[in-house]
Amino acid sequence: MVSSVTPKTLIDEIACCGKLIDVRSAAEFASGHIPGAINVPLEQVEARMADIGEGPVVMICGAGTRAAIAAGWLEGRQPVSALQGGTAAWRRAGLPLVACAPSRWALERQVRLAAGVIVLAGTLLSVMVNPKWVYLAMFVGAGLTFAGATNICGMAVVLARMPWNRNSKTKQPSVTRVSERCPS
Repeated sequence: MVSSVTPKTLIDEIACCGKLIDVRSAAEFASGHIPGAINVPLEQVEARMADIGEGPVVMICGAGTRAAIAAGWLEGRQPVSALQGGTAAWRRAGLPLVACAPSRWALERQVRLAAGVIVLAGTLLSVMVNPKWVYLAMFVGAGLTFAGATNICGMAVVLARMPWNRNSKTKQPSVTRVSERCPS
């Protein structure tokens, strides 16, 4: 079983805990992460072992689930623990976060929402208006199947070009300081 560390313990002993590895997506990481953390998204952990290096590591994610999964992969190779409650618990504890970009939904989440809405609309329209609307849901299902098999998602390409996903200006990183105990 993977050991865990609380936000209070981590902030008190951050110097001796080793590397902080945040396994969230790049967009989640940019919206707010623990100072000094390195972003290695969950799906890249095994391929980026050289970036993680040797020695003790603390795995971090949004709520603790993905961090525990990644820690399980590293268990036995090196000392590893997962941050209990993830970045959400860190934020609730009033500890500092570094924000690199405006907080926006991750592209993967946008794709899931758009696909879900289109499938729901297609099935409802096929039941209430005309059975041929089911083809809309089938089209989205085929697109998602293709995206899963090839790692090429047409809907993600379209959504990435939307105005809300473009940087209007380069934003400087900011550190939120909400705890009196945190160093300046």
